Amino acid sequence: MRSLTVKLVLGFTLVSLVGIALVAIMAAQFTGNQFREFFENQNREALIADLGDYYRLNGSWRGIERISINPSFTQKYAFGFVVVDTQGKVILRHPNTSPFARMFNRELRAESGIPIIVDGNLVGTYHNVGGRFDNRPPLLAQITRLYISLIYASLGAVLASVFLGVLLARSLTRPLRELTEATEKVAKGDLEQQVPIRSKDELGELAASFNQMSSDLAQSRDLRRQMTADIAHELRTPLTVVLGHTEALSEGQLPPDAETFEIIYDETIRLNRLVEDLRTLSLSDAGELHLNRHRTSPGDLLERAAAARKSEAKAKDITLQIESAVELPAVNVDPDRMTQVLVNLLDNALRYTPAGGSISLSAQRIQEGVAIIVKDTGPGIPPEDLSHLFERFYRGDKSRQREEGGTGLGLAIAKSLVESQGGQIRVESQLGEGATFIIELPAQPE
Repeated sequence: MRSLTVKLVLGFTLVSLVGIALVAIMAAQFTGNQFREFFENQNREALIADLGDYYRLNGSWRGIERISINPSFTQKYAFGFVVVDTQGKVILRHPNTSPFARMFNRELRAESGIPIIVDGNLVGTYHNVGGRFDNRPPLLAQITRLYISLIYASLGAVLASVFLGVLLARSLTRPLRELTEATEKVAKGDLEQQVPIRSKDELGELAASFNQMSSDLAQSRDLRRQMTADIAHELRTPLTVVLGHTEALSEGQLPPDAETFEIIYDETIRLNRLVEDLRTLSLSDAGELHLNRHRTSPGDLLERAAAARKSEAKAKDITLQIESAVELPAVNVDPDRMTQVLVNLLDNALRYTPAGGSISLSAQRIQEGVAIIVKDTGPGIPPEDLSHLFERFYRGDKSRQREEGGTGLGLAIAKSLVESQGGQIRVESQLGEGATFIIELPAQPE
C-alpha cells in the first residue's frame, strides 16, 4: 500500500465505520427500548381495562387464572405482570413473569402497583414485575424494520464517507503530487519550476516555499553563469594585452623598451589583483576567511583608510576630509580587513569624483553601535543601479571603470567583509548629489 490517497481513504473509511457502528448500536438500543416501553404502556392500559371488565362481568376474580393459559391472551399481553386482589393475594400471573417475581406472592402491596377500579371501588392491583415481551409479533416486526432501516442508513453513511474521503484525499494529495513532479524536474536540472498555491494552509506554505527555493536556485544558477562569463571576460583583456606585447617583442615588432615592459607589468598586476579579489571573496562567502577581530577605535579605521589614499586624492585635486564624533564606542572588527573595505569605498569614490570635488570619511554613534560613512560629490548613482551595486562584476559605467583598472569586485568584497564581521552596508544616492556609503557595526561590549 504505497499510495497516500489509498491510505487516507481507508483511514477515513475505518474511522467512519467505527463511528457509524457505535451510533447505530446506541440508536438501535435506545429506539428499541422506547418501542418496548411504548407498547408496554399501551397494552398495560388495555389489560387493566380488560381486567376491570372481567370483574364487572363476573362480580369477582373467580376463574381469572384460566385466561393466563389462553394463547390469544399471552400473545396479546406478552410481558411480565402480576395481579393481586385487595388482600394482596396473587390471582393472576403471566407465564412470562420473571422467576424472581414469583417470590413476592402476598408481599406485593397495593400502593406499589396500579389500582384496578370498578364502579369506584378498588378490586385489585396490577404490578409490572418484568419479563420477556420481545416475542410479540407486532412489536418484533416494528423493531426488525427499525434495525433494517438503521442498516441501510449505515451503509449510505459509509458510502458517503468513502466518497467524501476520496475527494478530501485527492485535494490533499494533488499539491503533493505537483510538488513531487516539480522536485523531480529540479533534480534533473530544470530549475525554473513553479507549482500553483491552492490553499493558505501548511500545504500552501510548502508550495510557496518550494516556489521561492526554485526561484532562488534559478537566480543562483544565472548569477553563477554570469560570473563565469565575467571572469572569463576580465581575464581575457589583460591576457590579450600581455600575449600581444610578448608576441610583438618576440617578432621584433615592438622595441624592448621601458614603456613596453611597463604595459606588460601593469596588466600582470591587474591579473594578480583580480585573482586575489576572487580568492578573498570566495573565502569570505564560505566563512573560511581568517579574521583577527579585536577591540578597535572607529577613528583609527578612518585615519588608516585616509592615509592609504591621501596621495591619490591629492593627485586628482580631491579634498579628503575626516570627521569623527567624540567618545565613540569601540567595535569588534579585524582592522586590516575593515581598512580594506574603507579603501575599496574610497577607490570607488575617487574613481567617480571630479577634480575639485571632495570625499568625507565620518563616524557617528547610532543605537546599535557605530556608523561609518563615506560620502563623495560625484555624479551620483542612477536609481536602476542602486539595487545591483554590490553584485559581482556589476558596473554602472563599465568603460570608465575598466580604464581606471577596477575589477568590478570591490563593492562585493566590501559587503561580504562587513557582513562577516556582524555589520551591514548600504548606499544612498541621488543623481547630481553624489553617493553615500554607510557601514553599521555593532558596538563592542565593555
